[in-house]
Amino acid sequence: MVREVIKMECCDLKSPHCFSVLKVALAGGIYLGLCGAWVTIASLLGVPGFPEFTKILADIYGSYGYSVSFTGIFVGAFWGFIEGFVHLGIFAFILAKILNRK
Repeated sequence: MVREVIKMECCDLKSPHCFSVLKVALAGGIYLGLCGAWVTIASLLGVPGFPEFTKILADIYGSYGYSVSFTGIFVGAFWGFIEGFVHLGIFAFILAKILNRK
């Protein structure tokens, strides 16, 4: 346990133990998946500003099954996860290449 804490305290982004492209991609996917679900729930509850935003999402992802509905919560979470995983995975990959550059 103490060694793990010491590793975490001495950790920097250049260490391969602390920076993982897959972990960043997963974190981005989870975050944007939750955001996709949240904006749909907020729109269903009538929170000001969210119906307009989810209308834009429905215009973009409507052909992929997204709508402002109970089912749309899960579809929005799914597409949010995919978007976050891919986009932040690419970002993390590029960042890892830059950090490993000599």
